[in-house]
Amino acid sequence: MLDSIYIGMSGLTAHSKGLQTISNNVANLNTPGFKTTTPRFSDLYYGQRFFGQGPDSARVASGGSGVEYGYGALNFKQGEIRRSDGQLDLGIDGPGFLALLQDGKVRYARTGQFVIDDDGIVREKGSKMELTTLGADGKLANILIDKLRTSSAKPTATVKIEGRLQSNVNPNQPGSGNNPPTGTAPETFSIANVEMYDASGTKIVTTVKITRDLISPPLGNNSARWQVALIDKDNKTIGQGEIRFINSTIEPGADKVAIRVTSGNGMTSEVTLDFANIAYVFGPTVNSDLKVAKTDGYGPGTMSGMRVDDTGALVIDYSNGQKETLGKIAMADFADPQRLIQLGDGVFDASQLPDPAYVASKQGAGTLSSGAIEASNVDLSTEFGRLILIQRGFQASSQVISTANEMIMQLFQMKSGQG
Repeated sequence: MLDSIYIGMSGLTAHSKGLQTISNNVANLNTPGFKTTTPRFSDLYYGQRFFGQGPDSARVASGGSGVEYGYGALNFKQGEIRRSDGQLDLGIDGPGFLALLQDGKVRYARTGQFVIDDDGIVREKGSKMELTTLGADGKLANILIDKLRTSSAKPTATVKIEGRLQSNVNPNQPGSGNNPPTGTAPETFSIANVEMYDASGTKIVTTVKITRDLISPPLGNNSARWQVALIDKDNKTIGQGEIRFINSTIEPGADKVAIRVTSGNGMTSEVTLDFANIAYVFGPTVNSDLKVAKTDGYGPGTMSGMRVDDTGALVIDYSNGQKETLGKIAMADFADPQRLIQLGDGVFDASQLPDPAYVASKQGAGTLSSGAIEASNVDLSTEFGRLILIQRGFQASSQVISTANEMIMQLFQMKSGQG
């Protein structure tokens, strides 16, 4: 009967630990990336006894010694991917893990809310571990953005202009071209508010002014020449050149004007006004509609945010519209994640396992989602069902102890009665 009490006590102990596991699952219902643990119980060693002698002897079990809490089996079922406000909140749809660094050691996590610290290192907000990317050799690489907080300026090199340039003088008609009728006024067209950047990265607003030559060296009856000037906001000419047409087509090699721009601090750069895609039309019924189709160059910028693109690459966005791609975030996949060891904060240790192969998003370890986190995979209905079973097991073990105790008391009473 004393054995029964000890067996009952083992049941109380085991089910108490099982209750602790269930309680931990329920408590982490809203913990991002949390994985539930399923309690596992195992029976204790059975003693053995031999009956009979010689070859006819038999070995039989003499009875169990109780139960013990064996271990908690991790459930890596996919949690819901929920949208969040953080650009560096990361979640994985698939079996993989984020590879993190902690004091030179590699740790793993299913999800994370990352921030940039004062040293320019991307760290998980809770565990403070470093996010990593895939290096050129397939190994893990640190992310350092301290020198990438700003974007250098780039002076404008090309301004592409498209549309139609209208003229009342048709070079295809006799007596036109560069010898228009006497008294004809110069034809002019302007494109205002053309923005570009000088060598210092300062934005300047200019006007492109195009004026048809009325008197010029003969180019042929079917030719026309237009003067192009770049005017600053003070109506001063920055630079000028010319473009030429043959019939209604711009002359190859005479469709661009290169102008040298000097910034306020004396730095110079060259900008090319490209007219290769304009059409030359004639007659008063058609209006000029030239416009800037494309311009390059930009001013200095500061980091406005960081995100992960569709390929799993970490990208810095700058206020000047530019971006810098740092590399693809490293992910790992394990054949048997049950062998991982939980460390808290949703982090796992795999130091006892062979190093996994590191891959990027969509390369076998799942798809990485930016601005999202993986929710806990706790299922309350399942946990409450287990809770009832744990409670029944605890009650039954208590009843065994009570019954064994009553039987022992009854024996003592019988002995007292004999006395």
